[in-house]
Amino acid sequence: MLNRLSRGLIFVAGSVVGGLALAFLVVAARPDLIRGHGAPAGPVVVPAVADAPVAVSTVSYAAAVQRGAPSVVNVYAARTVTERVAPSLGELFGDYMPRYRQRIERSLGSGVIVDEQGHIVTNHHVIANADSIRVQLADGREADAKIVGRDPDTDLAVLKISLPALPVATFGRSDQLHVGDVVLAIGNPVGLSQTVTHGIVSATSRQQLGIAPLEDFIQTDAPINFGNSGGALVDATGALVGINTAIIGKNIGVDGIGFAIPVNMVRGVLSEIVSHGRVVRGWIGILPEDVADEQAQMLGLPQAGVYVNNLYINSPAQQAGLRPGDLLLSIDGTPLHSALDTLGRIAALKPGTTIQLRGQRGGRPFEVRLQVAERPHPP
Repeated sequence: MLNRLSRGLIFVAGSVVGGLALAFLVVAARPDLIRGHGAPAGPVVVPAVADAPVAVSTVSYAAAVQRGAPSVVNVYAARTVTERVAPSLGELFGDYMPRYRQRIERSLGSGVIVDEQGHIVTNHHVIANADSIRVQLADGREADAKIVGRDPDTDLAVLKISLPALPVATFGRSDQLHVGDVVLAIGNPVGLSQTVTHGIVSATSRQQLGIAPLEDFIQTDAPINFGNSGGALVDATGALVGINTAIIGKNIGVDGIGFAIPVNMVRGVLSEIVSHGRVVRGWIGILPEDVADEQAQMLGLPQAGVYVNNLYINSPAQQAGLRPGDLLLSIDGTPLHSALDTLGRIAALKPGTTIQLRGQRGGRPFEVRLQVAERPHPP
């Protein structure tokens, strides 16, 4: 009797162990079987099987880089600098002839090929005061570049090279960018050519940063470093949406804030420089200054307006009778909102256009009419 009972217990125990082992294998292979019918489905881990295809979901911008990167070039500028040699110990006592020496100062940046004729857009500050400029393409070819024209007001310049079969950038639409859109910065940071960094559009139409007289920047957190200036900012399809220009210095503890000139502005500057060798803009010769909202309230103004901080001698504004300290309220009946707004609207006018300015002087209203001149260009 005891033997039969022992054999029965052994059989039951073996069955239980076998059942548990089988259940463990089933649950390991199909964990969804133990979920309730209303439970949300989570990630399922499937054991790897030899030679079985594995589907991997990834996000890649390789196609955008392949489209946008070939038109981005390295720009190497050089200029001769003459400097005075420090006197030696013996020359410190008595008169001596000063000695000078020359050295070559080099700078690097980036640029973007914009047409098959070899025109390249870059930043003005990349090639400013350069005696010679050399360009290297993504395919390794090199060529000397000449300056077609410069526009310091927007910090843009146009170069030209003579090479066949040039890769040309595809222009996008910067006016259709939204905060949060993915962008890629392509350039030559610290001499590392064809470097691509990734980020998003952080803001649009950034102004009054003190980078250039006429500003309307795209702000991005795509890393822009020394040498990226003049390079391409492209969207997720590889289309050019901006020219990388500046960053807020890391020496003040700021990271991830860079700025690019929108391609819609680049289009206009490029067209003017290729056609005329310069950008033709309106000018009346005032240096405007913003009026704070608090000042506007104290003056009882319905809008802020701008002060005339100073004027250029013999400028249209001075000849029309404007004075430093005048408060300008409108141009042709349209209210003025800021100094940058004022300069931008005047710059957009064709030289020879007659405009009407309304403002206040000493609390009393005044009105003048004057003819817009062409904005002077640096030598």
